[in-house]
Amino acid sequence: MNQLWAMRVFARLVETESFSRTAAQLSMPRSTASKLIHDLEGHLGVRLVQRTTRQVSVTPEGLAYYEHAIRLISEIDEADNAIKAHGLRPKGRLRIDVPSTVARHLLIPALSEFSSAYPEIDIALGVSDRQVNIVGEGVDCVIRGGQLGDPLLVARQLMSLDYGTYASPQYLRRHGTPVHPDDLRDGHVLASYFPPGTERPMPMVFENSGQRVEIEAAKFTTNDGEAHVALLQAGLGIGQHFSICVRPLLERGELVEVLPGWCRPSFPLHIIYPPDGLRSARLSAFIDWILKYWGDPGRLG
Repeated sequence: MNQLWAMRVFARLVETESFSRTAAQLSMPRSTASKLIHDLEGHLGVRLVQRTTRQVSVTPEGLAYYEHAIRLISEIDEADNAIKAHGLRPKGRLRIDVPSTVARHLLIPALSEFSSAYPEIDIALGVSDRQVNIVGEGVDCVIRGGQLGDPLLVARQLMSLDYGTYASPQYLRRHGTPVHPDDLRDGHVLASYFPPGTERPMPMVFENSGQRVEIEAAKFTTNDGEAHVALLQAGLGIGQHFSICVRPLLERGELVEVLPGWCRPSFPLHIIYPPDGLRSARLSAFIDWILKYWGDPGRLG
């Protein structure tokens, strides 16, 4: 439990007397607000509020805790504002975790600009596709896509990555070029990606004019995005990958796009971090920078 964030939610709940209004004002699901209050009560060993179907009333213990909480929150906010008012530049170590493909093709090429803007911030870049415990592992933020995890964390979408279906020229010479996704079921070898924590490969998905085709079987699989590209380059199979990441290989003729009329749904990419009250100035600087940088279509072509 993030106690400071839970205290902020509790203070807002006392003021609004409604979980729905509290959740709306803090831009979170009602269930998340309810869970934070439940966890805070469990931590303190007392009931802070009485819940009914129509309203929320504060207990005497809750009212006493509220008085302490708002003083503490006020002091923290004053400290934050004092730092901002003095114009102190963000500095220190920023720990970021990012998938290998995104790190190599999207983030690392852009970091020189961030470093020029914030020279006193040191970047510690963890490159992996695995699930990361932000609080437990001391990570400031992660960049991840697809299904999101912890509802107590903040997730902001950075972009959506488009997919394509690719194979090497040598692969196509051996197996031929498919003209329909169903052609991949016979006479072709598939190379796919499986998410960390599971051995099940992601199916290849094709959509066109209301039609949808899914193909799951794959001879070669890997849990690393860069290794997946290497499988395709080596001619070991045909597979789907992010278009922006294989563009240089297409330009050099090392990969060829097939089935261009059939599209896989795009993949949303998010930056995930603790609630606003728990993030540092250097993390705020990075979040603001990357949202602006990746929000500019001209940067990424």
